[in-house]
Amino acid sequence: MSSESSVNPDAPAGQDWRWGVFGNLAFTVVLIASSASNVGFAMFDTSTNWLMTSLNPDPRMVSAVQVATTLPMFLLTLPAGALTDIIDARRLLIGAQLAVTAISVVFAAVVTLHLATPMVLLATTFCLGATGALAAPAWLVITPMLVPKQDLDSAIAINNTSYNVSRAIGPAIGGLAIAAVSIALPFWCFCVGNLAVVVALLWWRAPRRARESLPAERLFSAVRTGLRYAMNNRDLDSTLIRAVAFFPFASAYWALLPLVARNQMHNGPEVYGILLGMIGVGSILGSFALNALKARLGPNGLAAVAAIGTILALALYGAARHPAIAVVASLVAGASWITMMTTLFVSAQVALPEWVRGRGLAIFLTVFFGAMTLGSAVWGKVASLEGLSTTLYIAAAGAAVGMILTLRWRLQGAAALDLTPSMHWRTPVFVQRVEDDEGPILLTVEYRIDPEDAGAFLAVVHEIGLERKRDGAYAWGVFEDTQVSGRIVETFLIQSLLELKHLRTRVTIADRMIEDQARAFLKEPPKVTFLIAPRRHRHARRKRSARLVPPREVVRPAEVG
Repeated sequence: MSSESSVNPDAPAGQDWRWGVFGNLAFTVVLIASSASNVGFAMFDTSTNWLMTSLNPDPRMVSAVQVATTLPMFLLTLPAGALTDIIDARRLLIGAQLAVTAISVVFAAVVTLHLATPMVLLATTFCLGATGALAAPAWLVITPMLVPKQDLDSAIAINNTSYNVSRAIGPAIGGLAIAAVSIALPFWCFCVGNLAVVVALLWWRAPRRARESLPAERLFSAVRTGLRYAMNNRDLDSTLIRAVAFFPFASAYWALLPLVARNQMHNGPEVYGILLGMIGVGSILGSFALNALKARLGPNGLAAVAAIGTILALALYGAARHPAIAVVASLVAGASWITMMTTLFVSAQVALPEWVRGRGLAIFLTVFFGAMTLGSAVWGKVASLEGLSTTLYIAAAGAAVGMILTLRWRLQGAAALDLTPSMHWRTPVFVQRVEDDEGPILLTVEYRIDPEDAGAFLAVVHEIGLERKRDGAYAWGVFEDTQVSGRIVETFLIQSLLELKHLRTRVTIADRMIEDQARAFLKEPPKVTFLIAPRRHRHARRKRSARLVPPREVVRPAEVG
């Protein structure tokens, strides 16, 4: 992860202000602007869904609004996470918000002139989703730049509360504005909120970034590295599996709620806005109970409660023929949603070291938005064939099955691990000059152990293999010598010398503890060999033979495994 996403030493120093975290002027200004933007977005979200029920009430078209919003988030969040780890987050946010502001102004004008069509609406939500995808990972990592470390917990809690309050009051205001004035007013409010964020970001000056000792990763390489890390991180994988089992079914009420209000209960936009607002109120109430419930139930019990609450909410929505039942369903849905989102988000965050946190969280968001996109599309089609109530009951049953099947994947298992860099690997020294882009490099690590310890040792070595692959290695393998008893050789490839340098900085204290377990079995220090693929043109310049020369080899003890 880039240095900007960490707690920067140049961040404003904590002081004993009367106003606590609000004594940080930058945090307060950005919070106010983002809160205004969140209220505007909640109004926009309410209005777009209601507008589609007026333009084309087919369930597939209504659910397509949710698809158009989440699909670009699914497609673009991972590259955006890589960008967040590489470039300046503030500039990325300013660019994304300027694009959002321009798009929102154009669409508000279109609605005001009564030129909106279903395709224009879907195209607008898709474009806004794309720009939102570029900004999402940067918003996740910008808070530590606004406050000192000791105020970070308070800042995160206040941010979450602000978002939930915005989601509570925004839909209600949007629904009332549509009923009292016009459908265009919420869209203009969204424009004003976006403009406030742009002004706040332009005013704020982020702390100066620490100078990197290594060249920045290229975008494609950064994305590939992030994916490789996720594939070899069991704790992150468990989080993603639980997300896939929950969000496609929970997406049903987000996609179909406008039709529940309009077609199933025969109410107007003000009732729809109130239902969305009650989801926000439920989120606020749920956030107040989170710590107490987590202390009693643990993260896995908390996730189970959230899943059961969502199942109940879906069933209540399916049965709702009166707003009172739908209001209860919304409160339960909101409390369950914030509980599951927080539990899964924390589980993903604690599983990630700093250098890859932007990409790792982007992968989590990609899975989230992918599940929401697919779920919304499916439930819209099912509702057009089977009806709203049946569709919501099917979604509730699916959520129950998903919860049961995924209980064995545990959440927040990495909370106790120390993922700070250990920096215990020594820098390799070569007898010939090697450029950063040269490679691939083959590393071999030779171990000598007591043959009776082979089973236990190999189990630890396979854990080390996951570490290597998370940090940048590929084609990893371990081999036993059939002629020399107790000799085991580990091999893996690194793309280039620069990637090897990056890998050295990525090894964590938790990784070192696993390596120490392996060392306890050894009769002598491991012997490490670095071999690099030759470049023929360099050998030609040195007046060597044009034939393929053997790989250069350096053999020395090193702290690699």
